[in-house]
Amino acid sequence: MKKTLTVVTPAYNEETVIAEFCQALIGVLEPLKEKYDYNILVVIDKGPDKTFQIVRDLGRCNPRIKALQMSARFGHQAALLAGIDYAESDVLIMMDCDFQHPPRLIPYLLEEYEKGADTVFTVKADYASISWWRRISSSLFYRILNWLSPISIHANSSDFRLMSGRVAGIFRTQIRERTLFLRGLLSWVGFPSATIEFDVPKRQSGHSKYSLRQLSGLALDGILAFSKRPLRVATVTGLLFSLLGFLYGIYIGLGYFFWEALPPGWATLAVLISIFSGIQLLCLGLIGEYVGAIFNEVKARPHYIVEERVNL
Repeated sequence: MKKTLTVVTPAYNEETVIAEFCQALIGVLEPLKEKYDYNILVVIDKGPDKTFQIVRDLGRCNPRIKALQMSARFGHQAALLAGIDYAESDVLIMMDCDFQHPPRLIPYLLEEYEKGADTVFTVKADYASISWWRRISSSLFYRILNWLSPISIHANSSDFRLMSGRVAGIFRTQIRERTLFLRGLLSWVGFPSATIEFDVPKRQSGHSKYSLRQLSGLALDGILAFSKRPLRVATVTGLLFSLLGFLYGIYIGLGYFFWEALPPGWATLAVLISIFSGIQLLCLGLIGEYVGAIFNEVKARPHYIVEERVNL
């Protein structure tokens, strides 16, 4: 009996490349249809271009091409979650549609799945096509995250991955947190996994939809979702500076009683006040980020809202 396979691809302002990507994907999936009954699910964050209209026209010609049009822009992670929710298949593959996730790797992901892996991750072996600051910032983020978090995530991991139906089912029914960081969550859930390395080709068209601010926000979400250690670091830092302040107070007291004159201390006071004030504000900001994450969970708003569907 054939298994079902759904390829989920999020899209935002991809009108120049989405049709070519779907055709390339079909070219890779058609030879596999004896073993897998496949579908392509394009999850479209609402934008000003014609991505949805193009995918809708493709769906009219080919019922295997399906689409979800979001009512607003909910973001890349929410789009992937929507794909998980609607793709009730034996196997699910997530990938971007800008050709930086090569469709030719899909048979290799399926080979690892057939060997028993419930999750197959892809790791960037060579990504010279990515800007130097993105490479440096990504490496730094994963170093920090792996130091802070009890789970280990490969520094060059990508959102191109395979998950089995039982892993996807856990996300549909049990893992519904608002601060989504799927790379970390997939490592956290466990199950047998495998890894495939690939070279990142140049982007076919357009540019990355992640701005520096959005990348920073995703990095912060990953840290907040997987570690309380920053709060402990803030506590230890506060204790350390309190101890230093106490020792400095003893030094000032001894100087008052045993030395005739103390040197002018305005500069010292200014520096100490600046340091202590900065530490206090940093710790308050850190606590505020965790409180904000709790606030988002308590509101319990939906992760996304679907406006239109194609072939679903």
